[in-house]
Amino acid sequence: QVQLVESGGGLVQAGGALRLSCAASGRTFSSYTMGWFRQAPGKEREFVAAISWNGHSTYYADSVKGRFAISRDNAKDTVYLQMNTLKPEDTARYYCAARSGNYDPVPDEYEYWGQGTQVTVSS
Repeated sequence: QVQLVESGGGLVQAGGALRLSCAASGRTFSSYTMGWFRQAPGKEREFVAAISWNGHSTYYADSVKGRFAISRDNAKDTVYLQMNTLKPEDTARYYCAARSGNYDPVPDEYEYWGQGTQVTVSS
């Protein structure tokens, strides 16, 4: 079992920045691919970014490429999502997730999920 707890969400104006954190506990964090997903009201959960177990490979949705950056600190069992140049369409609840296999953008492929943190971007 892996427990995930997100933090860092909030209300920000368009063009602003936020840094989300996801703290893990339980089984060996460093063995998992970690992903960030988001879900807006009335929409399906969508892939945002993912990072390999060792941090050497990162993956992004086209909608956030160049604005968001995912990173991890295996010594702290934490994964981060730096979000810059935020837009109103980035408003959603953001979730971190863990999977024991390689990168996959499909939410159902992730075994463990946090409760999410709300990000609201005002125009």
